[in-house]
Amino acid sequence: MKNFFRLLNKSFLDIAPLIAIIVLFQLFVIGEPFPNPVKLGLGVFFSVFGLFLFMRGLEAGLFPLGESMAFSFAARGNIWLLLTFAASIGYTATIAEPTLMAIAEKAEQVTKGEITAFSLRNAVAIGVAIGIAIGSLRIILGHPIHYYLITGYFLVMVITTFAPSEIIGLAYDSGGVTTSSVTVPLVTALGIGLANSIGGRNPLIDGFGLIAFASLTPMITVMGYGILVL
Repeated sequence: MKNFFRLLNKSFLDIAPLIAIIVLFQLFVIGEPFPNPVKLGLGVFFSVFGLFLFMRGLEAGLFPLGESMAFSFAARGNIWLLLTFAASIGYTATIAEPTLMAIAEKAEQVTKGEITAFSLRNAVAIGVAIGIAIGSLRIILGHPIHYYLITGYFLVMVITTFAPSEIIGLAYDSGGVTTSSVTVPLVTALGIGLANSIGGRNPLIDGFGLIAFASLTPMITVMGYGILVL
């Protein structure tokens, strides 16, 4: 029960600055009362309680699951099996991202079906899968992260020069939507669990950084998709 109220209070404190900014601008900058204060209050309540449920789910399920899976696969000593699991986690978590669904639907509307929501979501998810697999391999090998990221962003710059201008902004945004509510908890837990399970790895130095790969590689795959279809 104590943990329940701790998380509930934390959820309120996390969202309180956003609510305060909206209220201050509505009342003192726009200078108009809220059109429906009851609906606003109900929305705030659902936002706070929804954030609380999400945080509770992370603590109880996603973080422990990601770490335990990483420990189990690392203990087997099969690198290819581990990388396959990492790629699968990246793909399935990305496909389930609500933010990606929203961007993909808008892209299909704006391009009048030239870019389909299904194809865009898969292009992003494949990119994330590749990125998570490469990031996991980096943790296993113990290489410094900056060599991988510098090489990756160099590839982004190169492919940007060949990609159609219509796809470039969408590709860059697609890299950003991978750092959202479904992907981040699982991928972060996977990286930390993997670093903890391999001797000589520091969870702080080696465990973090997978999200950077998840944001980088989709830009390449989406621009590649754009080169093929546009």
